[in-house]
Amino acid sequence: MYQRAVQVALNGLTRAEHLARVAQTSEISGIWSATLADDMFPLETQLRIAVGFTLRACLPLVGESVPAPDESITLFQAVNNARKTLNALSPEMFAGAADRQIAHKAGFADVSQTGVEYLDQFAIPNMWFHLSAAYMILRSHGVAVGKADFDGVHGYPAGFSWV
Repeated sequence: MYQRAVQVALNGLTRAEHLARVAQTSEISGIWSATLADDMFPLETQLRIAVGFTLRACLPLVGESVPAPDESITLFQAVNNARKTLNALSPEMFAGAADRQIAHKAGFADVSQTGVEYLDQFAIPNMWFHLSAAYMILRSHGVAVGKADFDGVHGYPAGFSWV
């Protein structure tokens, strides 16, 4: 469970930090408050939620509570704090995590799942959902991002397009 949780969460943090740096260096006015739709969170909030889900994915599995988001710090500080917290976790701390019952809220729903269900069906998908929303906000507002910016794996030559 350590590999499934911490390594994926650390990757998510790296992707959130990268997308934030892309936004920071863009010349798009108001990009941090840009949304995909009026009833959706803006870019900065999407990234902060994704960062929060990296902790939400891991800490309940080791029996620790998730700290409340600290809105007084920058997004980059939140990434660094989350990275420190995740790096302090060890494989031994995840003993029994797959079967541990995790009671949590999903929106307004009260949910109870085993650790593996919680990680695979709730926490990690939500982290990627908010990272995807951030990527789509950047893309839809004219920021030059591609699949490599989202996942950090793909590589395409400059100017490449499938269409």
